Amino acid sequence: MENKSEDYYFDLRGYIRIEKALDELLLKKLNSKINTYNELMPGAWQGWVHRPNNPSDVIHLHNIFEMGIDFESLIDHPSWIERVKHYVGGDDGLFIDESFIDIRGQGKATRIHGGGHKRRIRTQFRYHNREFRCGQINVLIALNDIGQGDGATMVIPGSHKSNLQHPAIKNKVSSLDNVEGAIELPLRAGDAALFVDCLAHGSARRIQPGQRRVLIIRYGPHWGNDRYGYCPSPKLLSRLTKKRRDILQPLPPLTPPSE
Repeated sequence: MENKSEDYYFDLRGYIRIEKALDELLLKKLNSKINTYNELMPGAWQGWVHRPNNPSDVIHLHNIFEMGIDFESLIDHPSWIERVKHYVGGDDGLFIDESFIDIRGQGKATRIHGGGHKRRIRTQFRYHNREFRCGQINVLIALNDIGQGDGATMVIPGSHKSNLQHPAIKNKVSSLDNVEGAIELPLRAGDAALFVDCLAHGSARRIQPGQRRVLIIRYGPHWGNDRYGYCPSPKLLSRLTKKRRDILQPLPPLTPPSE
């Protein structure tokens, strides 16, 4: 993939938008399936899908590719997979180190985090020898319309190259509403924001009733490891295409032969 305009703005800002990344039918199927996990309590599992011990009014669902074939299609979705490969860089392959659904209600926000000041390899932004080499590329997909007052994702453009920590990060500001330099990224249902993880980001506080629903997939080089230790089930691996399996488990466990 080569898009000089996208590359320029990704390098400058740390993010790009992908409009209509998912079609309406797939969105409907994803949301319907998510609704079947509404009764899952904090700390509980439903099959291989886990809801961590978040506050009761914040719903995170992890290991989402275990939720069925519609979620599996997101592993290498054509709307973003070539872009992801391009920005992670190299020909060694990819790995998804986190996949989850984030659902937040009225009054909730995602605190500001990230920034390029720590220069972590895992989340780094790097461009070398005419090639991007980013440690983690996030694809955030809006599962419903997220506009003014809906708790939109917010970023500080250019902060992926910052040398100094933004004061709001140090102070653990709970939302980006009044953070200097932060802008909203309103998304229609099915749109996606693709950004390097060291970009300072979070969300505005939702003031409207209802839910902000997003799905986040984090890609990196093939040598990565799952952030929390989740792993795909043998059943899921057995039904995936080779290309998808190579992303979820690029390095299969190496074990001695059975006796």
